[in-house]
Amino acid sequence: MKAVRQQQPWVLFARSIAGAALVLLLSLLVFSLAMRPAAGDFGLMATFLTVTAVISMVAGYAAVRMSWIRRSPHLRWTLLAGYALSSLLTFLNVWMIARLMFASQHDLQLATILLLFATGIAMALGYFLSGAITDSIVALNRAARQIAAGNKSVRVPEAGRDELAELARSFNDMSVQLEAAARKQDDLNALRNDLIAWVGHDLRTPLTSIRAIVEALADGVVDDPQTVQRYLRTAQHDIRTLSMLIDDLFDLSLLDTGGLRLDRQPNSISDLVSDLIERFCQAAGDQGVHLEGSADPGVDPVLMDARKIERVLANLIDNALLHTPSGGTVSVHVAKTGGEVRVEVRDTGEGIKAGDLPHVFERFYRGDKSRSRATGGSGLGLAIARGFVEAHGGTIGAESTVGQGTRFFFTLPAA
Repeated sequence: MKAVRQQQPWVLFARSIAGAALVLLLSLLVFSLAMRPAAGDFGLMATFLTVTAVISMVAGYAAVRMSWIRRSPHLRWTLLAGYALSSLLTFLNVWMIARLMFASQHDLQLATILLLFATGIAMALGYFLSGAITDSIVALNRAARQIAAGNKSVRVPEAGRDELAELARSFNDMSVQLEAAARKQDDLNALRNDLIAWVGHDLRTPLTSIRAIVEALADGVVDDPQTVQRYLRTAQHDIRTLSMLIDDLFDLSLLDTGGLRLDRQPNSISDLVSDLIERFCQAAGDQGVHLEGSADPGVDPVLMDARKIERVLANLIDNALLHTPSGGTVSVHVAKTGGEVRVEVRDTGEGIKAGDLPHVFERFYRGDKSRSRATGGSGLGLAIARGFVEAHGGTIGAESTVGQGTRFFFTLPAA
């Protein structure tokens, strides 16, 4: 970790010397113009002021160099010590000059009392001002401790325009980022738990079936050729289910890590729709669902990764068929609007509840918690579809009315 560099003490000391020298010169100039002193008096004044300035600078540098100011347990005490040192030097400087100037002992005593009073007032005012500064620092310290204890929602007042106010704003910005990071970490932890739960369940079911089939065939429990073929077809289906789940997890990992690579070429999306309609035609007929597709003239070509968009469309069509009862209709339509190509998949199925609709593209989400992969998928298909579409620079969404059907749509930039 790289530490933030602070200004070196010698830099501050050099600036202090420059400031003291400027004050000394201005003071001597004002003394010369206002008082018209003799050469001896001017020299004496210059000597006193110079000695006082040197002592002040040496004392200040020693306090910084030897870390005296850092040994104080409270910043307020440190500030008060600075006020006290400044007041003491001012008192000595003025008192020595007053002693030389005043012939009367009474006048000297009166000046001394007034100087002591002024010094006390300066210390009292310094205590008040230092409290205003240290209170802000104490509030920042308490807030930092609360954040360290896990309370990421803490904020501090940002009143003012000085460095402390800027520090408070930076602190609040950091707190907001930490709170967002904590929420994201909680979401990731919940997502990881869902991953373990869903994948464990979805893997266990086909594996258990395959194991039972293999053991039955190996032990000779089943010897009828037709039954053996039926067992083998069931095993093949379960293996395809496992393969699909593994593919989903692999694609999901690519989307999460930014490792997805698109082979974008000018392709015909109308041909892609036609091929998918033909592929799902048999399944739709077995369910008693009418499946149709169409594309407006001029939609081709589309700059896309044909395999990824085929995966998106196949998922949407399969999902529509899954939730459309016998006698219903699933339709796919492609149209060109402006510089985009819009693909819609409509069904006349059961629809999606209003509470579930905003979550349908979240990974591992199933509106019916009792559904398994066999009846409701892994909960990854729509999340992967969204990732593929957004990787192309498009958008995806859904609209639904319970009992009337659902419309999924996505857009792609036209070639």
